[in-house]
Amino acid sequence: MRISHEAIYQSLYVQSRGGLRRELTACLRTGRALRVPRERVRGRGKSFVSPEVMISARPAEVEDRAVPGHWEGDLILGLRRSAIGTLVERTTRFTILLHLPPDKEKFAERERTATGVRGAVMGHGAEAVRDAIATAITTLPAQLRRSLTWDQGAEMSRHADLRINHGLPIYFCDPNSPWQRGTNENTNGLLRQYFPKGTDLAAHSPDELDAVAAALNSRPRKTLGWRTPAEALDELLANTQNDSVATTG
Repeated sequence: MRISHEAIYQSLYVQSRGGLRRELTACLRTGRALRVPRERVRGRGKSFVSPEVMISARPAEVEDRAVPGHWEGDLILGLRRSAIGTLVERTTRFTILLHLPPDKEKFAERERTATGVRGAVMGHGAEAVRDAIATAITTLPAQLRRSLTWDQGAEMSRHADLRINHGLPIYFCDPNSPWQRGTNENTNGLLRQYFPKGTDLAAHSPDELDAVAAALNSRPRKTLGWRTPAEALDELLANTQNDSVATTG
């Protein structure tokens, strides 16, 4: 007899009417006491996500990590809806952090009109996230700008601009499927050591974000043969340059 993981989850949660007992919840890393079955969240995709940009349409080369330049991204959120953007390269695990400061101009506009555009006010509206990603990727060599995978957050509703203006294809995970960008999820877990939940992330300057990214990128990883992400990236770029010289020579 085979029992699906969904049935196991439900048997645990149903015992206390949809929630785990307090002592069990305390043992979970996420501390999440409630769970929504996958069937309930299917079909909740955002209007700006079409079939051709879903993760199922992503090139097959992304999966085995043999080809560099494919990124995963997300936002980590803090107090008063502050946010930091995270980009992680799948092959080398190299991390870039995006500074998303509060938008003071739009905050003043909200105070005048009471429109309540909270995401834009806090600096992680669609335009702010688009511009931050564009600024980060334009510093990278062309071979490291192959694709970006994100979840279906409203902050990516201007994703077409990145493809049209900067040649960066964007692909979206299925709704409520963070495991489809697992490299980024793992990195976000590491980042919480530096940016704990419940703190104001807007208090961190670009220099502070760069310092944290440098700390992660200089951290040896077992999956990289105990090289650091920075070393793996440097080696990758050196090999690419050597291949280019050999081809032209």
